[in-house]
Amino acid sequence: MIPAFIAGELSYRELEQFMEHMEECESCKEELSIQFLVEVGLNSLEAGNTFDLQEELDTAMEDAARKVRIYHFFRHGLLVLECIGIAAALLAVLLLLLNFAG
Repeated sequence: MIPAFIAGELSYRELEQFMEHMEECESCKEELSIQFLVEVGLNSLEAGNTFDLQEELDTAMEDAARKVRIYHFFRHGLLVLECIGIAAALLAVLLLLLNFAG
């Protein structure tokens, strides 16, 4: 998943899994650093830009963590809305039944 992460091609769910794994796996963190250095570093050199690869990698990881937090927020918000919708539908059915019974 490292090349897809560097290219910004991971879905939110994949990004979540990637970030969880990166928190626990030192060898993958090292591999990410190496691949980031090669990919981003070479592109920056070719473009003639100055760069701080560690800062850029830290920023990329912070951005990914922020995206995962936003994904969680909306996923949980959607669950709450679904529960409210179900409760409203059940209430409407109950009111209709009470209306017909009374």
